[in-house]
Amino acid sequence: MAGNAETGSRPRRWNRWRMAGWGAAAGLLLLRLLAMQFTDEVNWGPGDFVVAGALVAGVGLTYELAVRMMANGAYRAGVGVALAGAFILVWANLAVGIIGSEDDPANLMFYGVLGVGAMGAAVARFRAMGMARALLAMALAQALVAVIALVSGLGFAGAVTSLFVAFWLTAAWLFWKAAKEQSASGEGPEAA
Repeated sequence: MAGNAETGSRPRRWNRWRMAGWGAAAGLLLLRLLAMQFTDEVNWGPGDFVVAGALVAGVGLTYELAVRMMANGAYRAGVGVALAGAFILVWANLAVGIIGSEDDPANLMFYGVLGVGAMGAAVARFRAMGMARALLAMALAQALVAVIALVSGLGFAGAVTSLFVAFWLTAAWLFWKAAKEQSASGEGPEAA
């Protein structure tokens, strides 16, 4: 109890941020529902809401877990940037597709980029320096997808590729920064 009294203001502050984050996530879904009432341009079925809800919940829960596991601000920011990039990539791919339409099988290559990141993170056991390497591998995989699409005549997604490469490189830099901060503070194995 004494520990809670000393840090009593911190849990409330974080609770407000969590509530704001989860409220924004719910608002994102409710915005679609509201838009459906006023226009025929937005036409979601129950399955669309389930998939979108699962995507939003997955990103939110992953970030919550990272925040609870790591106190390092750069690490948390790296997780946030990586999750934001992954969310936008999946959302855009499901909504309209990045190459052609959302039904074009070439869009499956973008999920491969996310697979590279997931495998890299697992191999790194979520340690900062390993996460930096995993995000660099994602940036390379993202660029490779653009080259394959261009060479195969599927189209050129230069602006989209640049956006996602920027997400992955920014997250990689934040994880690298976290690793350097951890090694400077003597936390050792976490930085490896």
